[in-house]
Amino acid sequence: MKIKDVKTYIVGNPPPYRGGRNWVFLKLSTDEGIEGWGECNASFLRQYTLVQLIQELSEKYVIGQDPFDIEKIWEALYKSTKEYSAHFFEHPGILTGQVIAAYEMACWDIVGKALNQPVYRLLGGKKNEKLRAYTYLYDWAAGDPPEKAGPAALKLVEKGFTLFKLDPLPPITPQPREISLKELRYADAVFKSIRNAVGDNCDIGCGTHGQYNTHSAVKLAKILEKYDILWFEEPVPPENIDEMARVAQHTNIPIATGERLSTKWDYRLLLEKQAAQIIQVNVGLSGILEAKKIAGMAEAYYAQIAPWMYCGPVAAAANIQLDVTVPNFLAQEGIETMDGFQAEIVEVPIKIEKGYIIPSTKPGLGIGKVKEEVLRKHPYQPEQKPAASGRS
Repeated sequence: MKIKDVKTYIVGNPPPYRGGRNWVFLKLSTDEGIEGWGECNASFLRQYTLVQLIQELSEKYVIGQDPFDIEKIWEALYKSTKEYSAHFFEHPGILTGQVIAAYEMACWDIVGKALNQPVYRLLGGKKNEKLRAYTYLYDWAAGDPPEKAGPAALKLVEKGFTLFKLDPLPPITPQPREISLKELRYADAVFKSIRNAVGDNCDIGCGTHGQYNTHSAVKLAKILEKYDILWFEEPVPPENIDEMARVAQHTNIPIATGERLSTKWDYRLLLEKQAAQIIQVNVGLSGILEAKKIAGMAEAYYAQIAPWMYCGPVAAAANIQLDVTVPNFLAQEGIETMDGFQAEIVEVPIKIEKGYIIPSTKPGLGIGKVKEEVLRKHPYQPEQKPAASGRS
């Protein structure tokens, strides 16, 4: 079997744009008529750049390859091994990383369909019968009255969720910043409202998008400890693992990170320096097989996996294939119950019941065909300035 064609789609996600305003998909076609789908899951303001990158890499590294040779294709894309200047492109950034991951998802989709097996059966089989799902607290946003956070959280509990997360303090800033005393009091009131509303029936994650300096993060952590939250996500920018480890040393709350990390080499220092115990591996940046390796590394440190996901259903389905096989799985992020447009564009929608994902038994990624006629009806939408909160 050989890959004979690569096709891309930029798809406008209808309001309220949860999962991003635009999604980028790719479809691989083989000479045996089997098609596989992948997704670039961090395309914000970079959609056309990603499509161009897919096109530039496809001829040299993908067309004509056997989709079963996933390790070979991943390494060729990662290292550009057909080029004399290969070493200049080794260790790719977020743009190239998610393109590699999209190709890899599509190859796994083809392989599973060719063998009539879900991908998880090819990665070691089913360890987890169902998967704890979590979502962002979309019905409340930083800046809203603190007392409204509790009722918004209670709605998720009533839907069956046992975990959700929120970012209590706007804005997202380009540089790590100081948290004012007023903001700390506000965050305290928000989490008090939530804990009073949900009691012990739900875990809470605090995500801050890496926007604070170290001592401010420690101050916020001391407040969060009162409410027994499950994790403190990216308390400082993830570039400086030593400072993230410093925060971890000053709190009993597990630190979570991973959405902006790509390969096993990124995670090695993170784990060795004990900077995080909840690993939010980004399958749409690492690829399924690389994420499986990262999960194995984390298992050796007794760290848990809670994969990050803020995108469309193809990358979400790839996450699920990984999650089913992982002994140290904790929870999988989603967009509420993955209904609406997430469900409309795939033949087999992702199924969430009472706060748990029920893994599909269909071949490949488990979503069947992506409905190309629906994709064509939703073209690219111009991006706006990123919101201060409400994004995972």
